Amino acid sequence: MGRSRRLLKSLASEERALSRSRKIDRDAPDAPRADLDPADWDAFAEDAHRGLDLMIDYLRGVRQRKVWQPAPEAVRARFRAALPQKGKPLAGLIDEFEQFMLPYANGNLHPLFMGWVHGAGTPVGMVADMLAAGLNANCGGRDHIAIEVEKEIALWLAEAFGFSPESSGVFVTGTSMANLVAAVVARTKTLGEPVRRGGLRAAERQLVAYASQEAHGSIERALEIAGIGSAFLRRIRVDAARRMDAQALGAAIAKDRAEGLLPFFVVGSAGTVNTGAIDALDALADLSADEGLWFHVDGAFGALCVLSPELKPLVKGIERADSIALDFHKWLHVPYDAGFFLCRHPQVHRETFMSTAAYLARAPRGLAAADIWPCDLGPDLSRGFRALKTWFTFQAYGAERLGAVIARTCRVARHLEGLIAASTVFELCSRARLNIVCFGVKGDSSGELNREIVMDLHESGLAAPSTTRLDGRPVIRAAIVNHRTAEADMEVFVAAAEASAARLRAGRRAP
Repeated sequence: MGRSRRLLKSLASEERALSRSRKIDRDAPDAPRADLDPADWDAFAEDAHRGLDLMIDYLRGVRQRKVWQPAPEAVRARFRAALPQKGKPLAGLIDEFEQFMLPYANGNLHPLFMGWVHGAGTPVGMVADMLAAGLNANCGGRDHIAIEVEKEIALWLAEAFGFSPESSGVFVTGTSMANLVAAVVARTKTLGEPVRRGGLRAAERQLVAYASQEAHGSIERALEIAGIGSAFLRRIRVDAARRMDAQALGAAIAKDRAEGLLPFFVVGSAGTVNTGAIDALDALADLSADEGLWFHVDGAFGALCVLSPELKPLVKGIERADSIALDFHKWLHVPYDAGFFLCRHPQVHRETFMSTAAYLARAPRGLAAADIWPCDLGPDLSRGFRALKTWFTFQAYGAERLGAVIARTCRVARHLEGLIAASTVFELCSRARLNIVCFGVKGDSSGELNREIVMDLHESGLAAPSTTRLDGRPVIRAAIVNHRTAEADMEVFVAAAEASAARLRAGRRAP
């Protein structure tokens, strides 16, 4: 009883101190508040609802605005001010956001944004992200409901990809980070858990990894960060369809073994960033199994073809991977960021990251209960509730509808391909294997006019494709990712691109 009385006395003392601080707030309005909650919750709610309505209106009217416009220098200068020492009312901050930020976003919500591989977000995802921010859950670990939601996403992915329900998975910022996690897990599988303490100096032979010439640059960076070195990533030639040549891969592995090196990691691509090419995953799985190598699939966007009965055959063999990296924020349009790493081998996954630090000790019950926490499966301890917006997306739309939207973007890409094939100005540079069409101006061997057209379209605000290089030539690249994009948008895009070509040839830029 004595302990209870002391606790009550302490709480009463804290309450008196809090009351004094509130009195100070009233008596000295210029003094900093003692907490960060609103002084008037009703006024805050009114401002917050106005902010939500602002974004709903913004999404509703996305087609009525330019795809992109640069911020004027006067607007940019506003963001070079000194550190604010005094607070401002929320209503005024929403006004500033509306006037000086909202008009100058990167434009990936617009149906004619076709650059890189950007998801377009959804109204449902926006609300889910707001709810997650309000909950402010730290999803590094401990026993709370957000961890269960993340585990459910891993179960759903295991089902979608044909993995065992015991497979492990973890949210990360994106596929670049997931590829790094894959490289580190594969390193542990090859060299054993002691590599975490002893480092690569203890390895008897140099590790070597393999990916195609078209694989994403994050593979190279992953090997650099993992201490293996990008010099030991073998870039394997591709065939006419820009898929990794399995025969060339086998020859490279044999050569490295003969030279005393240690092959350990094969990366197959399910949707390359340049053209959307998909490696022959079954053949790579066979070769990796024969050679005893970790087979990882970089499926940043293309892995989600498994949700579409029409497209799923294109990624046959992905179910045999040791690990898969993907982004929910691309073809699934979960708000940024939401990447994921899925692993067939939960034990080696845990051995790679699990820590014995005292502050991460587990308890038989209470908030520190549960055996496996997300921090045991990746490099992050403090993590946001990315799973909620992903959970809302699957629950609100269902896997069937999401798969149908993915398949539709591929049909829109084929429609664009047909328009380019019929154009008197442009020629196809790469077939639309998934949702990416690469094309260029006929007779523009240097590709410089292609680059100018892309910049001209950006500045006009009419469309936002990007560029890439195919066979050394800059080409125009249109990635149809946006769930809002329709066939009619492609006709607008091609007409705008042809007009841009004519304008530039006449020596004029976008008005």
